[in-house]
Amino acid sequence: MTPAPTTATVEDVTAVRSVADAVIANVETVLRGKTGAVRLALACMLAKGHLLIEDVPGTGKTSLAKALAASVGGTSHRVQFTPDLLPGDITGVSVWDQGRAVFEFRPGPVFANVVVADEINRASPKTQSALLEVMEEAQVTVDGVGHAVPLPFLVVATQNPIDLEGTYRLPEAQLDRFLMRIALGHPDLDAEQAILSGRAAAAPPAVRPVVDPDRFAALQEVVSRVYVAPELARYIALLARATREHSALRLGVSTRGSLAVVRAAQAHAACAGRHFVLPDDVKAVATPVICHRLVLAAQADIRGATAGAVLGEVLSSVALPSSAMAGTA
Repeated sequence: MTPAPTTATVEDVTAVRSVADAVIANVETVLRGKTGAVRLALACMLAKGHLLIEDVPGTGKTSLAKALAASVGGTSHRVQFTPDLLPGDITGVSVWDQGRAVFEFRPGPVFANVVVADEINRASPKTQSALLEVMEEAQVTVDGVGHAVPLPFLVVATQNPIDLEGTYRLPEAQLDRFLMRIALGHPDLDAEQAILSGRAAAAPPAVRPVVDPDRFAALQEVVSRVYVAPELARYIALLARATREHSALRLGVSTRGSLAVVRAAQAHAACAGRHFVLPDDVKAVATPVICHRLVLAAQADIRGATAGAVLGEVLSSVALPSSAMAGTA
C-alpha cells in the first residue's frame, strides 16, 4: 500500500486557493465589504472547525452563515434557537413503530453537512449541550446508540452579544467546541451605500453551490497536510503557555486550543496558496481562535480588561521565529 503524502504540494494548495476565492466571491454577492471576515470563516471551515459569529443585530451574521452553507453544497439545515427548543428537536428522537414493534430513530436537523444554529444563546444550557457530542465526535447518541452525521460536518452558529433578556451565556465547554469566533462589524460608508443601492434596485441573487461536499472534504485533507515548521509549533506552544501564566487570566489556552491555532494557520496559508505556514498566518488567526477561550481573572475583569487586550500583550511578549525557520518542508 502506498503511504499517503505527509506534506501538501504546491498543486494541492493552488486548488484550495482556487476554491476559496470562488467561495468568497460567491458569498460576497450577498454580503459586501467583509472580505476579511469571510476569508476567516472559510479558513475555519477548511480546518474542519465550527464557527461562531458574534455581533450586534443587523450586521449580516445569518446572511454569512446561510451563504457559506449554500456555497459548500450538500445538505444544510437552519435551526432557530429559542428558549422552548428541546435537545431532541436538534438531535432527533426514537419513536415507537407499532407495526414493527420497535423504536425507530428519527434524525433531527443536526444530520446535515452544514448546520446553521441561529441565535444559539437563546436556547437553554440543556439544549445547547445537545451539540457538545456531535461537534466533537461527529455523532449523536440517542438511547445508547450512536448515529454518525454526514461528513464534512460543520456548525455555523450566530449570537447577539447585547441581548441579555431571554438569552443564556455559552459555557466554556461549548465555546471551546468552536474553532473560531468572529465579528462582522458594520460596513464602511462606500460598502453600505452599495448595499442600499443594490437593495433598492433588485432582490439579492441566490447563492449557488461552488463546491460539493466530497470535494470540500478532500480540500480539508489537503489543509491538514500544510507544513508547520517545528519552530512555529514551538512558538504556538509558547503563546499558549504565556496565556496560562498571565496574571490577568484565570484560564488560558488549552492544548486543544493550541491545536486549533495550528489547524487555522494551516487553512489560512492554504487559502493564500502556500503549502507552508508563516508566522503571519499564526498572528492572523490568533485573535479569532484564542480570545473566546480565555477567561479573565476577577481583578482584571473589574479593571475593565478584555481578552483581546491581554492576548495583544501576549503576542507582543513572545518572540516570533525568524522567517527562515518557517520555510518550506
